[in-house]
Amino acid sequence: MRVSSAGTSSYNERMFTLVVVWLQAGKHLRSEERITVSYDRLQTTVQTINGRGGRIQSVIPNNEPIQAGAQATKATTAKAVAAKASSSRAPASKSSAKQAEKSAAAKAPAKPASKAAATKAPTKPVTKVDASKAPAKSAHQSVPVNLYKPKTPFVGTVLGNYSLLQEGAIGRVQHITFDLSGGDPHLEYVEGQSIGIIPEGTDAKGKPHKLRLYSIASTRHGDDMAGKTVSLCVRQLEYQNEAGEEIKGVCSTYLCDINPGDKVKITGPVGKEMLLPEDEEANVIMFATGTGIAPMRTYLRRMFEADERDKNGWKFRGKAWLFMGAPKTPNLLYDDDFEKYQEEFPDNFRYTKAISREQKNTKGGRMYIQDRVLEHSDEIFSMIEDPKTHVYMCGLRGMEPGIDEAMTAAAASKGLDWAELRPQLKKADRWHVETY
Repeated sequence: MRVSSAGTSSYNERMFTLVVVWLQAGKHLRSEERITVSYDRLQTTVQTINGRGGRIQSVIPNNEPIQAGAQATKATTAKAVAAKASSSRAPASKSSAKQAEKSAAAKAPAKPASKAAATKAPTKPVTKVDASKAPAKSAHQSVPVNLYKPKTPFVGTVLGNYSLLQEGAIGRVQHITFDLSGGDPHLEYVEGQSIGIIPEGTDAKGKPHKLRLYSIASTRHGDDMAGKTVSLCVRQLEYQNEAGEEIKGVCSTYLCDINPGDKVKITGPVGKEMLLPEDEEANVIMFATGTGIAPMRTYLRRMFEADERDKNGWKFRGKAWLFMGAPKTPNLLYDDDFEKYQEEFPDNFRYTKAISREQKNTKGGRMYIQDRVLEHSDEIFSMIEDPKTHVYMCGLRGMEPGIDEAMTAAAASKGLDWAELRPQLKKADRWHVETY
């Protein structure tokens, strides 16, 4: 389950096209201009355009790989934008750079004649998030943690183990349920927490295997609503080592192969990062890939399952939006349940899928969650402007750069600085991430 993530260099080199309309004091909008920049220069370029009085109409990701001349194009573009922002900058020594600056100067509007005129440019400051409106930490003080530790684990019994995948899916993913009855203290947990599993056997050095943490996939009442079970969603890890040998994850294989009636050592629960807000009118945006759907399933069952709504005394009245990523349709986990919730609660739940090997994005490339974020950026940021909105992300660590890239581009198209906005959301306890 622990997969090393790819570096972020590929994201930094990805190119974006900014569609910009320049303004001129006392006149109508000028013709649009398209500026191409790499991701690592995106935010700086946006700030420069805004400062010069440009209006960003849209930010379009270019999925094609960077060609041989792309780096030169990137540098020329940056200089052209800089030339618009500051006429006092010393010209570049190379003739090509001078020509680029002259071309940019010809396109750029003249500076406003007065301070009053300058204020007409539709630049938008970073939206400040009021951390004082964050839910009180005391609301989570009673959440149970570390009831059972590695030296004194709880021993549970396997009740069930079945596949979550449909025919034609890639890999192996199991839904496994454990009986928690008989413990003293009782192993309690809430939605968004994790438990540890200690696999049987020893490692290459003859020592007991270390525990692995797994996000819980059932609500506090369990799948059977009796409050005495816990369920996990586990993908068997398979990879090749440097010698080309196929390696299977120790704990994930142990769990995927386990049989009903077997005993399992369990620790925890742990974690308060992914807990749901207590506010029944909160809005929840969820990004999940693969088995990262586990905590999202707990949220949605708590919100929309009839038995849960009857039992928990907590009636969700906000808006929940799930973005789910999978390589193929048969790999969509718990898909039928989510489709049912969307049909039964159309005013409260929205389900958006990104199926990379079957769907195409606007540029003809594979469809990933970050592409869906760009498609719905206006709606997403309208929700984020509401102080009751929380964002949750769970899945492979490699999904983070893609989501961050999409949020940066989406924010830029609205004149916002995601690099400043995200820490504000985190401080306000509204940005929740759990990746592995």
